[in-house]
Amino acid sequence: MSTKNSQIKITTIIGKDVVIDGDFTATGSVRMDGTVEGNVKVGGHLLVGVSGKIHGDLEASSTAIGGEIIGNVTALEKTELTSTARVIGDIRTNLIVIDEKAIFQGKCDMNQEELKPRRRAPRENRAGKRSAKDALRDALKAAEEEANASDAAEGATAASADAGEENTLI
Repeated sequence: MSTKNSQIKITTIIGKDVVIDGDFTATGSVRMDGTVEGNVKVGGHLLVGVSGKIHGDLEASSTAIGGEIIGNVTALEKTELTSTARVIGDIRTNLIVIDEKAIFQGKCDMNQEELKPRRRAPRENRAGKRSAKDALRDALKAAEEEANASDAAEGATAASADAGEENTLI
């Protein structure tokens, strides 16, 4: 797990044999080599070691993952998945690095101005504009009318051809 250009001061270490059954919150930076069966919220950087496991959602300013996360990851700055990482869930971050052999199953939402979910205001049907449903209904109706008109024209042509043959036989 690289922290190449910056020195991160780890304020909390969760050892390999530690199991936390419930949510975990810390204000500083954390190194996690143990297991958390709940949500994790870290104010600083979160470093999940190879033996680290989180079975819940994760929030941190940045994170480097070498262990297992089964849940969604939200990192305001950067998310890094090393070659030993296994993440099953969605990732929301501004910058992501995924090493070869890392396992990531989910969707990634990145480069967002704001990482909080946006709610769209319902769009109103503007005057003079049709909804997609209305446009589709009109197109299908027009196609059906065109098919009926061509069937009628073919029938009329066949009828006049039959009448022409009868006249020549007489």
